[in-house]
Amino acid sequence: MLKGKSEKKTSLSELGEFGLIKHLTKHFTINCESTEKGIGDDAAVLEFGDKQALITTDLLVEGVHFDLAYMPLKHLGYKAVMVNLSDVYAMNGAATQITVSIAISNRFSLEAVEELYAGIQLACNNYNVDLIGGDTTSSVTGLLISITAIGEVNKEEVVYRNGAKPNDLLVVSGDLGSAYLGLQVLEREKQVFEANPNMQPDLDTYSYIVERQLKPEARRDIVSLLKELKVKPTSMIDISDGLSSEILHICSQSEVGCNLYEDKIPLDPQMISTCEEFNIDSTTVALSGGEDYELLFTISQEDFPKIQSNPNFSVIGHVTDKSEGAYLITRGNQKVELIAQGWNSLKDD
Repeated sequence: MLKGKSEKKTSLSELGEFGLIKHLTKHFTINCESTEKGIGDDAAVLEFGDKQALITTDLLVEGVHFDLAYMPLKHLGYKAVMVNLSDVYAMNGAATQITVSIAISNRFSLEAVEELYAGIQLACNNYNVDLIGGDTTSSVTGLLISITAIGEVNKEEVVYRNGAKPNDLLVVSGDLGSAYLGLQVLEREKQVFEANPNMQPDLDTYSYIVERQLKPEARRDIVSLLKELKVKPTSMIDISDGLSSEILHICSQSEVGCNLYEDKIPLDPQMISTCEEFNIDSTTVALSGGEDYELLFTISQEDFPKIQSNPNFSVIGHVTDKSEGAYLITRGNQKVELIAQGWNSLKDD
């Protein structure tokens, strides 16, 4: 887990916008040759040569996407970067730069914003990306973070969501559902603390699933591994909104159907035991939980021997003709239509 510090409090108004930007970014270094010009001008200048640029952005809003009651600011900064890098890796690309924009209320001190940026900096260092710009403004509704990630990919290596073909295999990296269960544990501990502030949470039993929620890792390693194995996915997407939603995105854009097998979905033992504790169905959590940031992709059957013994991958189903629809095949061998019930940030409460 990441740990922060809190000492002297400095008012942000003492620095002003540009002083704050200079203060927060003074320790960032340039890591990529493609960064011709980073922070300090009206726009960043990037050199890509024959490669394609990948640009993606996400907005995180306090009270909607995160709760600072249990999300440390350093973790939040780290996670905000991961959310965006994951989208670049889902295109089979390499992330190279990010921009960070924040809207922040006057309840935050300089030291608090430093913690947020310390997490962003750690993510940049760990994933070899450059912070090249952004914006800051005031907010009356709490903290908002918008990060744009830029990446690059060779034209012949880019992977979209629309390339899946009937008989392709459906493959996922890692395990699913743990981030959602980690969130449930944190929400429960928050309620316990609010009822009795003297009760200190004991999260040792839930260390893996809590870390999956607070400090996820984007799967850059999977992109590298697929290249080493000489496997180019026919389609790919990251799992941010839940497995069922992401499968249906691929099916819709590729104009195909699929069969997903319940007994093939990879689940961590700690996730399974916590589901039992909360009396929640583990398959439902894996299908709809979201925030796993694993990669879901399809490959041709000819590539199966290249991945079949690799512990990073689980073959969880296969692609069918569009007319056959998208179904979950249960452990009892029943066919249940897949429904997108994952995260929807704009849904009514």
